[in-house]
This record gives sequence, structure tokens and C-alpha cells, in this order.
Amino acid sequence: MNPQLALLSGIGLGATLMYMVDPDRGKRRRARVRDKLARVTHKAPDAIGATARDISNRVRGLAAQAAATFSSEDVSDEVLVARVRSKMGRVVSHPSSIQVTANQGRVILSGPILQNETAGHS
Repeated sequence: MNPQLALLSGIGLGATLMYMVDPDRGKRRRARVRDKLARVTHKAPDAIGATARDISNRVRGLAAQAAATFSSEDVSDEVLVARVRSKMGRVVSHPSSIQVTANQGRVILSGPILQNETAGHS
């Protein structure tokens, strides 16, 4: 082991022991460390479960998105309008002012939009 690293480790261990065994405040410090460790051990399973569910949901979403990308099924005009409205709600500030119609798979958008929301805005 590196002599400098051993020296620093020894100093750190000694300082930690002095901090924890201090006659005036050591008991309180040890209790706080114990309480924090207990909290971590109780919260860890919940956090692990939430993370596992999140990852599982994301993987299922990616799989569904990949399947939809390679799917060649025809969708009805109503479904197409609903999909366009859903995407449009994230792009424009007033999606309800825009009419969306579909006819045999062709989508027509009409209505007023703000100038700063136009594609050609510079």
C-alpha cells in the first residue's frame, strides 16, 4: 500500500473515531448515524421497486413504439385525427383553435396559429 495513502487513511479513521466517541456529543452522533442507516434500509426496497417498475415500463413503451414503427396496418381517419391532435398539443400553445380533419389517410390542418409557432419563423 502507498505510504501516503496509508497515512491519510489512518488520519481519517482516527478523526472519525474521535468524532463518534466524543464524550460530550458522541452518543447523539452515533444515534443519528444509526437512525440514518435504519431509514436507508427501510427506503431502499421501495426505491429499488420503483426503479424496477420504471425501467420495465420504459422497456415496454420502447417495444410498443418499435412494433408500431414497423407495423403497416391502416388506421381509421378518426384514430389518425386523434393521434395528430395528441402530438399537436405538445407543439402549439392553442391546439383547440386548429381544426384537424382526415380523409383516406390524408390530414388537413386549418385555423389560426401564432407567428412564432410557424415552421418558417426565423
